[in-house]
Amino acid sequence: MSAQEHEKEVPHLKETLERFSQHINPGLAALVRFMGFEAVEWQAQGAVIKDTAGKEYLDLLGGFGTLSLGHSHPEVTAAVKEQLDRMPLSSKILFSKPQADLAARLADLLPGDLQYCFFCNSGAEAVEGALKLARLHTGKAEIIAAEGAFHGKTFGGLSASGREIFRKPFAPMLPGFHHVPYGDSTALKKAITDSTAAVILEPIQGEGGVIVPPDGYLREAREICDEAKVLLILDEVQTGLGRTGRLFACQEEDVAPDIICLAKALGGGVMPIGAFASTAEIWKVFEPNPLLHSSTFGGNPLACRAALAALEVIVRDDLAARAAKLGKQCLSRLEELARAFPQLIREVRGRGLLIGIEFTHSDVAGLVIAGLAQRRVIAAYTLNNPCVIRFEPPLIITEAQMEQALAALRGSLQQTTELLEGLPLPDAKSESIASE
Repeated sequence: MSAQEHEKEVPHLKETLERFSQHINPGLAALVRFMGFEAVEWQAQGAVIKDTAGKEYLDLLGGFGTLSLGHSHPEVTAAVKEQLDRMPLSSKILFSKPQADLAARLADLLPGDLQYCFFCNSGAEAVEGALKLARLHTGKAEIIAAEGAFHGKTFGGLSASGREIFRKPFAPMLPGFHHVPYGDSTALKKAITDSTAAVILEPIQGEGGVIVPPDGYLREAREICDEAKVLLILDEVQTGLGRTGRLFACQEEDVAPDIICLAKALGGGVMPIGAFASTAEIWKVFEPNPLLHSSTFGGNPLACRAALAALEVIVRDDLAARAAKLGKQCLSRLEELARAFPQLIREVRGRGLLIGIEFTHSDVAGLVIAGLAQRRVIAAYTLNNPCVIRFEPPLIITEAQMEQALAALRGSLQQTTELLEGLPLPDAKSESIASE
């Protein structure tokens, strides 16, 4: 491409920022610019993004867990291109081979005896469908969720989520939702009543700050639900498909849910797709009216082909094992940094390549993110705890790229230490996160 062609085709930074601010989300535009990411993404491959100026950024955010295969994985994009030429969208009447093939492949891979799938477009939609199925099957209305949980921002997902800053502006929430402390099986058991339809949990709370529950918690939750005859819904939208070192995070404790929710990585980083799946026994409630729950674009051929290709790569290349290995190495190095910068880092935690770094204050986290941006490394905080920066890179990230990220983090921590010298920050406990 000539210089003139490049100038004509590539959008200008100023123009894009103005249009984003004037026509999309001015608050988000200001926040992203404040974090130091004043650039327009243009193309990407693997774990690297290029902006319109040709600068490269190492992506440690991975689309909040969507980009497990990195950007533009060639096998996934090839599958989508082939389907695009054949038939992009479904007639919705004739049978769809990509959708049937994907459902069968998932049934092979899912834990327990989960057999039937419904395909939608996002994690929030998957949660909505799972909640509806639980109420339909049990004939009961109450749902127990966890404090600090994040299940999406639709009304059902938001009602199950556990942070008031997102819930309060849209109150009242849907009735029948109750929250208990995450990781506390005793509180969970006490909360169940004769009106409880289901318990919904994340195997690891992603947006809650990468909170790993105590060993045995999921197994205890499974036993409690079995004893009380209520359904267990596991939201694996962020943890599923290799992210935590297992194909599904619940397999760490050999637990199978009654309903599982998937999305994010399912589309291979190329197409949006979500799904909820359950057993044949539970799915029977849909048989009298097969159109009781539907989606116009859910399970479209393009998304299903992307998901099929993504599953092939994840399983064939054993990316779950790779995530376990790289995650263990990364956690060890981050623990070294925590010891070197105790005035900044409160704790590091996680499993596989879902890692959280909790800072002593949200302002510290913001400065560290800005420092990473200066070093062209993309990271962000978790939605329900702005004191925590997530490391959630593509599972295909190289060891050299991980070293680059850790070096950038060390540089940012040192820079932040110098900026804050003589300026003590209040303790994170004084912030309103926990009380919201």
